Amino acid sequence: MRKRELALEVIKRLEEEYPDAGCTLEYDDAWKLLVSVRLAAQCTDARVNVVVEKLYEKFPDIRSLAEAKVDEIEKIVHPCGLGNSKARDISACMKMLRDEYDSKVPDDFEELLKLPGVGRKSANLIMGDVFGKPAIVTDTHCIRLCNRIGLVDGIREPKKVEMALWKIIPPQKGNDFCHRLVLHGREICTARTTPYCDKCCLKDICKKKGV
Repeated sequence: MRKRELALEVIKRLEEEYPDAGCTLEYDDAWKLLVSVRLAAQCTDARVNVVVEKLYEKFPDIRSLAEAKVDEIEKIVHPCGLGNSKARDISACMKMLRDEYDSKVPDDFEELLKLPGVGRKSANLIMGDVFGKPAIVTDTHCIRLCNRIGLVDGIREPKKVEMALWKIIPPQKGNDFCHRLVLHGREICTARTTPYCDKCCLKDICKKKGV
């Protein structure tokens, strides 16, 4: 089976297995997703969802968060780990949104990449989830599963995985596909335990095949 054919079959089966897949970070505005995805680095989405509630109680909009002192932000986001660097990035990002983008999150990929603390993974998540545009989010689950399944061959660098997937994943399917990989990676194709290949909906087409 060629990689594109494999990709289409994987997409079909994951759609059936996880019909309601979506972003597990909770947000009701684009700038809040920017904050959450920065906090989610080396932290669980569940913890981020709790922490940001306290952050938004004190700083409910872009302007107030931009005006906040970095150490005030850090005190609140500390439970997410790497508090100082995350607080600095959030502060700088909100300032840039306020000063250069009229307090609006840009809907252009290259413009998103200019924001402090925003890399390709975060920019793709914003493009797909907020603006409904084609996106491929190459997080650790995506990279691990795509290598195991055989959609990519021994590629670990996120951008290279992303570029390889763009060639075989229909653009309109990319964003939801990546969300489904996260769910499948948490429940079945796990990293910290032996994958539950016997329960996997892809077991007959996966390159790993329980090995």
